[in-house]
Amino acid sequence: MKAFAKLLFITLSVTLLFGCASPKPKDGAAVEDRSGAGTGADTSGAQGGGISGDPFNDPSSPLYKQKRTVYFALDSSEVSSDDRPTVSAHGKYLASNAGQRVTLEGHADERGSREYNLALGESRANAVRQLLLAEGAAANQIQTLSYGEEKPAEDGHDEDAWQYNRRVEFVYGSAQQ
Repeated sequence: MKAFAKLLFITLSVTLLFGCASPKPKDGAAVEDRSGAGTGADTSGAQGGGISGDPFNDPSSPLYKQKRTVYFALDSSEVSSDDRPTVSAHGKYLASNAGQRVTLEGHADERGSREYNLALGESRANAVRQLLLAEGAAANQIQTLSYGEEKPAEDGHDEDAWQYNRRVEFVYGSAQQ
């Protein structure tokens, strides 16, 4: 257990030291609602981080549908300081709702080989997973999945599109149950 705590401390320290700013969605950008509402997902009960009501449909909640994507810098799997509060809120929510499950979908932009992008998407999803675990989420609540470059959020072949494709999406709902 000491080795795990030491590794976690080192990982978090390095992450804080080298974290980069991340792009944010364009105003008015469409975001798919995959909250699990109406799919049997349990969003009732105690909510983490002082969240009350249905956190997936409350725009002031850090779990709201537009706050379920973490963006990354080029060739990086470091969660930025801007996105840490969002990840923390998701971790606290999971810790307070043991029956809830989430899949972390890692993505990359189209640059790099297919293998590299799959590995980078996995690394990004695992970086978010480690932060969720540090907030008290249980390992069995979190599944990671990498799509690499296969599911771009934005079409295009320039930095304006690529910045939105380097991401991890939180997907709650019946698909994980």
